[in-house]
Amino acid sequence: MTTTAAARRSSFRTTATPDGGTRPGSAVAPHLDPALAGRPDIRPGTRRLGPGPRRRFAGLVGPAAVVLLWVVASATGLLDPRILSEPWTVVGTAGELIADGRLQEHLAISAQRAGLGLFFGIVVGAVLALVAGLSRVGESLIDGPVQIKRAIPGLALIPLLILWFGIDETMKVLTITLGVFVPIYLQTHAGLRGIDLRYVELAQTVGLSRAGFLRRVVLPGALPGFFLGLRFAVTGAWVSLVVVEQINSTSGIGYMMELARTYGQTNIIVLGLAVYGILGLLSDAAVRLLERKALSWQRTLAG
Repeated sequence: MTTTAAARRSSFRTTATPDGGTRPGSAVAPHLDPALAGRPDIRPGTRRLGPGPRRRFAGLVGPAAVVLLWVVASATGLLDPRILSEPWTVVGTAGELIADGRLQEHLAISAQRAGLGLFFGIVVGAVLALVAGLSRVGESLIDGPVQIKRAIPGLALIPLLILWFGIDETMKVLTITLGVFVPIYLQTHAGLRGIDLRYVELAQTVGLSRAGFLRRVVLPGALPGFFLGLRFAVTGAWVSLVVVEQINSTSGIGYMMELARTYGQTNIIVLGLAVYGILGLLSDAAVRLLERKALSWQRTLAG
């Protein structure tokens, strides 16, 4: 073991020459040094303590296991269909609703509501986070009200929003916006406040302009927090959508589920839940993909 360690140390003080020898005074990787040829490589694995390499479609294993458990429980009679409809019944119901166009219609309306609320929530949350994160005055004016809103459930605001805006689309989109902007603000603001002060001092030393400081220091420093907040925001958008579509609504997946509850149609209710779950899974996967692309310069355990 001592001889191997000594050989490895000597290998970093030599380099290979064209004639097969070595030249002292410069570094060479151990696997390129002729002096170590034929010896076993006992270097530790570079990811031995990490989670291992990324596996494609690994995120589908958990949902597939849940569906498989549902199928087995329904097929063996362990799950009463009056409590939870069988998977094949739900699939058949989906086919019927798709054939007559009702599912697509309700899905398009729900997606539009969620998309508008998510867009406005992202804009509001990011702008407020920038103002509060880059200004002490802005933080004193903004952070307190946002923390108050954070403590108030969105469901508690719906009666007031109905009195102000009625039961039309404005109330629904605004409810989703209120459920989205808080996580965007919190995580982006935390990312801004977590920027190392040495980077700020370096920007001042090299004479970066305000725009250059925002582009080169603030934006890269806030992006990790922003994407974390975006994942929470996407989930918040779908949760808020479920709430507003089941209260005084005449369209959307939530309305379809509420109407099915009136008539005792468990299969349609389960189908609506499955649609919400699939939308949430796909949107979260899209955010994570965008995060990996935007933060490709980071080296983390996530890979």
